[in-house]
Amino acid sequence: MSRVGKEPVPVTSGATVTIANGVVSVKGKNGELTYTLLAGINAEVKDGTVVVTRVSDDRKLRGFHGLTRTLIKNMIEGVVTGYSKGLEIEGVGFKAALQGQRLILSLGFASPKPYDIPDGVKVTVDNTGTKIGIAGPDKQLVGRVAADIRAYFPAEPYKGKGIKYAGEKIRRKEGKTVA
Repeated sequence: MSRVGKEPVPVTSGATVTIANGVVSVKGKNGELTYTLLAGINAEVKDGTVVVTRVSDDRKLRGFHGLTRTLIKNMIEGVVTGYSKGLEIEGVGFKAALQGQRLILSLGFASPKPYDIPDGVKVTVDNTGTKIGIAGPDKQLVGRVAADIRAYFPAEPYKGKGIKYAGEKIRRKEGKTVA
């Protein structure tokens, strides 16, 4: 039995979990999230907890047992408290600006790079345009948006300019020296 998968997921106050026809839906103050269970993985709500079980000890089902439990746990936490990531932009003239549901990134290229913000994610930019906040109930989507924005110009190790996660340490390298 999976060590992670066998533990029940407590349903915190403020979240309601319903399971019907292999679809787990979680509702809370931050929205609603759904997840379709893999065939062979079952979930049920018992005494204020969600219990995830599997039909057999098939290798594929063993792999998805713990994953399914963790995804349901993340859904419950997301609709109650939410998830957030921060990005920092460093470099002369590098900045970000919001235009409706679009993030405009000026990163030293010939033209600014636009990024369309998906539904379910809230993006904020501070007054200086160097700090970006990403928040939402879906942990996977928040992480994906942060990674997509960072991919436009990841922080480079020589001068340190580019986009980095808040709190990320960029290991600096020495430039070439002429003898």
